[in-house]
Amino acid sequence: MFYIPRPSLPRRTFIQAAGALLALPLLEAMRPAFAKAPEAPRRLFAVCTNLGILERHFIPAETGVDYKLTPYLETLGDFRNQFTVISGTSHPGVTGGHSAELSFLTAAPHPGTASFRNSISLDQYAAERIGHHTRFSSLSLMVAKNGSQSLSFGGSGVMIPAENSPAQVFKSLFVSGDAASVERQVQQLRTGRSILDSVSERAAALQKQLGNYDRDRIDQYFTSVREVEKRLVVAEEWERKPKPQVDVAPIKNEEYLLEKLAAMYSIAQLALSTDSTRLVTLMVRTDGFSQHIPGVGLEAHNLSHHVNRPEALEQLKNLERAQFLQLAALLGKLRDSKEEGGTLLDRTQVLYGSNLGNANNHDTSNMPILLAGGGFKHGQHLAFDKAKNHPLPNLFVSMLQRLGLETSSFASSTGRLPGLEMV
Repeated sequence: MFYIPRPSLPRRTFIQAAGALLALPLLEAMRPAFAKAPEAPRRLFAVCTNLGILERHFIPAETGVDYKLTPYLETLGDFRNQFTVISGTSHPGVTGGHSAELSFLTAAPHPGTASFRNSISLDQYAAERIGHHTRFSSLSLMVAKNGSQSLSFGGSGVMIPAENSPAQVFKSLFVSGDAASVERQVQQLRTGRSILDSVSERAAALQKQLGNYDRDRIDQYFTSVREVEKRLVVAEEWERKPKPQVDVAPIKNEEYLLEKLAAMYSIAQLALSTDSTRLVTLMVRTDGFSQHIPGVGLEAHNLSHHVNRPEALEQLKNLERAQFLQLAALLGKLRDSKEEGGTLLDRTQVLYGSNLGNANNHDTSNMPILLAGGGFKHGQHLAFDKAKNHPLPNLFVSMLQRLGLETSSFASSTGRLPGLEMV
């Protein structure tokens, strides 16, 4: 009996036509037929929501593995064994209320002071070491009314501007060619033609070379691309439609938080699954948002200063729970993306939290933190001293080491995070 090796595709395989360029996800056919399967790459996705998270609905009362799911964690119930809740941690020396946004991934002390100088962020520290493996060394995203504030800072402490337009990120990732061809492709999206239509013949030819597993992976990937395209088309259509005339004072809240957040999460999942990048950050500024969120009628920043008013707390709970539902959808997308005998969630560390422990009084201690996926033993609540916080940069050291980096320190760390073990 003779073994006929299957065809092998280059690791960086694209399909291209009519100005569209699609990077493919990691497939079995991308490694040599007789080569030992390499370990799939490790990745990191860090998300900061800037106005805190209500502790009473997020942090469990119990510690360890036998904790009761809180209202926010109930939305993530399907992933209970794939995330860890971390309480009683903060960045030493980081005060300054809202200014602490600048230090979420850097831990640089005393933001907001005249002498403040930021330092390198967690993602850029990793990008300097593994960023050369991908088309984009990192991806800095933002959900906000406007602006380009980022969680990412280079080695000199200079902010790397974030992209606030899902459509622009999508074009950067998946549309190539000169200005005219790019514009043609964008117009085709607006008229209902998928980028996949442009590359259909090449994609069909490629699929004939693949085994059943790889075909399923390609089908799953193409489905994700079409879902993102549909979101972008809807966003473009709203921008083009005339607004109704009403006899009331102008309302400035015209962008919708949940829809934009869902689009950014979808794009991040696509970027990671195609190995376009392995490092993504997302700054979520909820200031100014209220529309299209069930049970929310007041602006988010005002709600964060609730002064324990029951009606404000209820609306804030609705707003934050809606964000956790979007997080659950992201984790689902990562879990459903299969690669190398595992899932994208298995190899993607998803850090979710806030720079404020209590937004009501601008307190930066006891930061709310959740870590999902990425190759750790999860399913627990790691609780540290609320009066004398454990340094959060210790978590960053653990995360960097899980990425495969040989480092024992980051910012004000004192070691790894106790209780968080790798698998």
